[in-house]
Amino acid sequence: MELTKHAHACVTLDKADGRLLVDPGTFSPNATYLVANTNAILITHEHFDHLDEVTVTGALQARPELRVYGPSAAVSRWRDRVGQVTSVGDGDRFEAEGFEITVFGSLHAPIHRDVPQVENVGFLIDGRVYHPGDSYYVPPVLVPTLLLPTSGPWTSFGQAADFVREVGPENVVQIHEIMLSEIGQQFMATFISPKMLTDVPLTIVPVGDTITV
Repeated sequence: MELTKHAHACVTLDKADGRLLVDPGTFSPNATYLVANTNAILITHEHFDHLDEVTVTGALQARPELRVYGPSAAVSRWRDRVGQVTSVGDGDRFEAEGFEITVFGSLHAPIHRDVPQVENVGFLIDGRVYHPGDSYYVPPVLVPTLLLPTSGPWTSFGQAADFVREVGPENVVQIHEIMLSEIGQQFMATFISPKMLTDVPLTIVPVGDTITV
């Protein structure tokens, strides 16, 4: 399947059977276009940089065929959209647009003791690509391609390296990078690499580019 990197944590996954959109947040300037061009959206958690609530709400109202999946705290705002919106949690498995999806984890990584931890789930898509949302939860399965968050108030270089080590993927692709300059992203790619702390290099995919996974 093809993975297209959009701003921050947002990606699309395409194959012959369909398209998935993951985490269209307000940091994605083309979120409206992306939402309009998919029939299935996965949301890892409710934070605005992962969920553009206004855009998704408008799309749900306009397009009865649109389906949205996410943790209850994120999707409960659309509780009246029965049949369109599905709450998912750790251990759930479902199919959307021809993709087999398994759900892992339950909480956002800690930010600060004064900031409540919201629900957060990770999605393993077709057994090949794992999007963890904002969490270092290690799924107890093989993960060929790990999408690795590299910036944010909850992230840690050391924990990120340990996360990659514990997951043991074949490929690591950067996401959640919007708070890093180009120099910062390149430094992270050096840090997460066989040169330093992991066995797998960090791939930086420019926004708008597509890779095969």
